Amino acid sequence: MITTATDRFALQNAFKLELENILNYWSTCAIDDTEGGFYGELTNDNQPIPGAVKGSVLNARILWSFSSAYNLTKDLAYLSIAKRALIYIRSYFIDPLYGGVYWSVTAKGEPADTKKQLYALAFTIYGLSEYYKATKEEDALSLALSLYRDIEKYSFDADRGGYFEAFTREWKLIDDLRLSDKDANEKKTMNTHLHILEAYTTLYHVWPDDKLGLQIRRLLQNFEEYIVDAISYHLVLFFDENWQVRSETISYGHDIEASWLLLEAAEALGDKELVSRIKQLAVKIAIASAQGLNADGSMNYEYEPLANHLIAEKHWWVQAEAVVGFYNAYQVTGEEAFFDKAVASWDFTQKHIIDHQKGEWLWGVNNDGTVMSGYGKVSFWKCPYHNSRACMEMITRLEKITNKF
Repeated sequence: MITTATDRFALQNAFKLELENILNYWSTCAIDDTEGGFYGELTNDNQPIPGAVKGSVLNARILWSFSSAYNLTKDLAYLSIAKRALIYIRSYFIDPLYGGVYWSVTAKGEPADTKKQLYALAFTIYGLSEYYKATKEEDALSLALSLYRDIEKYSFDADRGGYFEAFTREWKLIDDLRLSDKDANEKKTMNTHLHILEAYTTLYHVWPDDKLGLQIRRLLQNFEEYIVDAISYHLVLFFDENWQVRSETISYGHDIEASWLLLEAAEALGDKELVSRIKQLAVKIAIASAQGLNADGSMNYEYEPLANHLIAEKHWWVQAEAVVGFYNAYQVTGEEAFFDKAVASWDFTQKHIIDHQKGEWLWGVNNDGTVMSGYGKVSFWKCPYHNSRACMEMITRLEKITNKF
């Protein structure tokens, strides 16, 4: 527990140092000087995978991470990398014919998978909004608003609420709605709704439009009514178009991530009654997610109740979200047990997830502590977003307790 200013500074400085390390890795190892933009994939030894496709989500997350880092530090080097990401996204991922963003492009920047996954549009809005906050470049805001209008035009379910998952390039119905092979092929998902909410919240900070605010409020209502289980307070992952549950799997990382993102969204709207209600919900979700914690501070990946099967892998992004989520619960309640959980998660991350020799974070470790095989430092899903954001959130949140000393 932090009891002195020295304690607070020491913890805050640890996050500042790790933020610098993460961003230095991406600024040096991930730059693709041959084909432009960033490599689509790097091994754990930081070697590029020839011909690896480049994902829109990865590039949007790079844009967000470096824009946010600039907004925190005012380091122009970070803004330069953000600009590189913006140029690449605008040049290669934006569909000039039908709007939206391609799911992936080849290593050379040619369209690969042209489907319109709403998850990808959301993250592009997220990155563009943060970049606009940094630069006030109207073109970035205009592009963010164009993608926002695409989502509202094609994906919003005006009859039943929420958003449909994916479409063809031409915005027609598509058979395979999945983000990845592990996902259920369903029309509405927790994951996409969470990240549309995240994107809309960031856009609202720079463009406080009434209709956008209403959609944020509706998204929060979707979580309260459907996505957060009213008994267990875990998140339901998959639904059909009528919000009928199509999954029993518990994702501990998404639970703890949602606990603080929901509150962030409510606070952006400035509705005191809503904030109060979501604060209570956030704490209940955090308590539920703690079922995935281990004695060493790590958080397990998933649990499948019907098979009584625990997936005890420790993924990098889950540990990052645990740090922020439990600290958020501590801020809401003042209960030291939540603070202790956040610090324990950070301690585990420093010992087992961060690669102190070769940079960045490992994808994760198995239950026996061995490094998970088949994953690299950079990939379609391995990005600087979860870990850099955790560092920035903690730097900012720890700053707020300075006046206690």
